[in-house]
Amino acid sequence: MKEKSEGSYAVLAAIMLGSIMGPIDASIVNVILPTIADSFAAPISTAQWIPMVYLLTISSLLLFYGRLGDVLGYKRVYLLGLAGFLAASALCGLSPTIRSLIVFRALQGLAGGMMMAVPYAVITACFPAGQRGRALGLNAMGISAGLAIGPSLGGFIASVLGWRFAFLVNLPIGLAGWLWARRVIPDLRGQPGKIDVLGAVTAFLSLGALLLSVNWFPRRGLDLATGMLLGAGVVAGGGFLWVERRAASPMLELGLFRNLTFALANVSALLNFLSQYVLVFLTPFYLHRVLRWAPNRVGLIMTSFPSAVMAIAPFSGWLSDRIGTRVPAVLGAATCAFSLFRMSHLPPVASAKEVVWRLALFGLGTGLFQSPNNSAVMGSAPRPHLGIASGTLATMRNVGMVLGVATGGAVLYALVPSDILGKAALEASEAPVFLSGLRGAFMAGALATGLAAASSLVRPR
Repeated sequence: MKEKSEGSYAVLAAIMLGSIMGPIDASIVNVILPTIADSFAAPISTAQWIPMVYLLTISSLLLFYGRLGDVLGYKRVYLLGLAGFLAASALCGLSPTIRSLIVFRALQGLAGGMMMAVPYAVITACFPAGQRGRALGLNAMGISAGLAIGPSLGGFIASVLGWRFAFLVNLPIGLAGWLWARRVIPDLRGQPGKIDVLGAVTAFLSLGALLLSVNWFPRRGLDLATGMLLGAGVVAGGGFLWVERRAASPMLELGLFRNLTFALANVSALLNFLSQYVLVFLTPFYLHRVLRWAPNRVGLIMTSFPSAVMAIAPFSGWLSDRIGTRVPAVLGAATCAFSLFRMSHLPPVASAKEVVWRLALFGLGTGLFQSPNNSAVMGSAPRPHLGIASGTLATMRNVGMVLGVATGGAVLYALVPSDILGKAALEASEAPVFLSGLRGAFMAGALATGLAAASSLVRPR
């Protein structure tokens, strides 16, 4: 029994080493996004596509990759995704234009989705129910370590070597993670069967079109192109549901959503990550353009959020194994809402301390929420569908991220004139106007994670 437990933790360590790359990459990009925009003389609306296209491609394919793991094996899907992510990272670092960088980020998302879709399934399959919360908490700590390392590392690299080298830091970490995972992860599968190709195509078209229309709406309104894209997404979504009800081996087992715990915990995850990406997308612009801080200082300040997550996530996982998942999830989401409310009251001139405690408070709430909520999702799914459940949870997380960037951008464009948003350096008279848009966006994020607390409260025990 002890040998089996040690083997499970070796698998967890391998998953954590590989999975840390996605958070490092995401947090680095968020911090250096203003620097990249300045380097290419690009407006925020164009620079916004650097994180957006990455999240769009991941979100549109996670369900497919989760089912692919059930059929082909979680290990094979994970290793292929990790290798592709490394190759795309190198291409991002060599991008000659901002448009080529956006294309390579899309490729990075295609590979990253494979890497992100199956870890929850691997962990749930390797650990007994009494240790699942702790294992997921440790995994969340690893993800948070990546988020904590990323801002400082990205700010330092951008200041000393240039932003291009920030993408290349993935290579040595990823290679070590690939070699270790290849050695220790067992060949696990869920429910065998055929791959639901038609379901994958309709899901990709639906999610891609819907999320893209959400991104276009703030700047273009409901014009012909946006309306057609929205309509295509709705039609494709209806087609996806029709296919899944009739497929012999569906990509998404719709019956899982009859379990209210599974359904509401996934909704809570989406709302919490929406609020999280409002915070991580817009706060660097506040620090860089309003407070005029250098990239290395911006990175150091942003580290306070994931550092707090890393400190609390293992404890919250351990706690959920003993008292259940509902109470810590409600308290965590409510804490995030209060933190964003306080972020909306940041002044035009603020000290590092004023920003850090607000970000750290959001991190404490996130760490308290995520591990219990993930355990609720995975614990309510039957073992043959762990890949589908893992892919669904990862999809909710990434769709929430996309909606967070889109929501933050939408509120900002609605409240701040476009000529001010296009400036890399703001005049003293323009900073309060820019800040008013940030305040509105932070309040929108607070509302979203407040709803996450409510949905966590009403779900069954």
